[in-house]
Amino acid sequence: MLPPKAMKKSTTKTFLKTPSGISGLDEITEGGFPAGRPTLICGSAGCGKTLLAMQFLVKGITEYNEPGVFMSFEESGNDLTQNVSSLGFDLKKLIASNKLRIDQVRIERSEIQETGEYDLEGLFIRLNHAIDSIGAKRVVLDTIESLFGGMENVTLLRSELRRLFQWLKEKGVTAIITGERGDKSLTRQGLEEYVSDCVILLDFRVIEQIATRRLRIVKYRGSTHGTNEYPFLIDKNGISVLPITSLKLDYKTSSEIISTGLPQLDKLFSKGGVFKGGSILVSGSAGTAKTILASYLAASSCRHGKRVLFFSFEESPEQLIRNMLSVGINLKPYIQSKLLHIHASRPTLQGLEMHLLLLNRLIEEINPHTVIIDPISSLTTIGNESEVRAMLVRLLDLLKMHQINALFNCLTHESYEDSMDMTVNAVSSLSDTWIKVSNEEYNGERVRSLLIVKSRGTGHSNQRMNFDITHKGIELRPVGGKSNNNGLNIAAKKLKTQKR
Repeated sequence: MLPPKAMKKSTTKTFLKTPSGISGLDEITEGGFPAGRPTLICGSAGCGKTLLAMQFLVKGITEYNEPGVFMSFEESGNDLTQNVSSLGFDLKKLIASNKLRIDQVRIERSEIQETGEYDLEGLFIRLNHAIDSIGAKRVVLDTIESLFGGMENVTLLRSELRRLFQWLKEKGVTAIITGERGDKSLTRQGLEEYVSDCVILLDFRVIEQIATRRLRIVKYRGSTHGTNEYPFLIDKNGISVLPITSLKLDYKTSSEIISTGLPQLDKLFSKGGVFKGGSILVSGSAGTAKTILASYLAASSCRHGKRVLFFSFEESPEQLIRNMLSVGINLKPYIQSKLLHIHASRPTLQGLEMHLLLLNRLIEEINPHTVIIDPISSLTTIGNESEVRAMLVRLLDLLKMHQINALFNCLTHESYEDSMDMTVNAVSSLSDTWIKVSNEEYNGERVRSLLIVKSRGTGHSNQRMNFDITHKGIELRPVGGKSNNNGLNIAAKKLKTQKR
């Protein structure tokens, strides 16, 4: 080992990357595509190859001021412009500003006759002129099969493929080349994946009538990257990818206390409420006021000027507003002031990953202070226990990372114990606070009760409280007591000497 004075500073160079401009993908690739090198995007028809490539160019122009060239071997410039206009991509404007060049190379396989040696010299001249005319930094070739479709000489084909990739490297552009997936290889020619510096596989699958698109990085020379399969969504904003949750529990926590929205319930916690950025699970059978408790939290957040995102899997927004108004909770003013956003849909509309992607997108757009999902048990209709738990773990990590308050309602069956319920098993250990509500018959009357099972970081009452639902809302009372605050005050006083 060299003595300290003789030791030299590290000369390790930073691996240069080009941001993709695609939400979530740069996180998986740890910075984007390899700068000045070709990346292969392969997959079957309809999985989003052309759209990903076009978004790479458009975002490069609009966000990073990097002009781009799109060379198409299938679609015309007019077809491309029309197809991506629904995503808000104005290709005509980018072309007019001399930032984008679209060049269609028409190749009809029926008109190809192989005579003599075949090379890509003409393509290089054409592509070189397009790049130099606008100073392009990004290039897309879509799709490569069309370029070599009529060739039968495999040796010559592979030689020209290598020459194409090498020419792109020497030109110093960051290139995306799309390719159709082969039967026994990633591409039909079976060579592109070996000469590319980065290979990304797109997949479109349908399982139990639920369609899901997924993305996987097969290889990335010179860089670490995510190795899992990642679901991605195509919507009005283009493609967005949702990374698998990190295994590190390194998110920040807050000591701030927030109200549940129900003052009587707040008294059952030693700090007068729950921690900001925490998660609350409310479990119980049908008719136990789970949605009412969720609406109390939503209304409380809105009263403090904080935005709320309410996912409803069972009630429409109008139905939810009407029903809550009957118990004294008026949500309509908060919707009108755009503090409360209700997203209502059936869980079977899409798969678990798509629901998670949609939630992630809405969080980015709305920036809510509180997220409510009513009920998470509906997700069991589109996934098994392990899949639901994996989705909820990722959801909780996402919310905690942004310090967003979360409340999950969970419908249980009266004939089951909580330990037998799949969704409760999946989320109860992950939640910071667990409130169990029940509905029983006693002396010919329905008796509703509430019990705080746990609340991390703060003391809470161990006493089961009965409650009534009136036109003024929920009124808590001790078991066997009348509807007043005396019993609540006694329960609150016990917390001063009660250990957690």
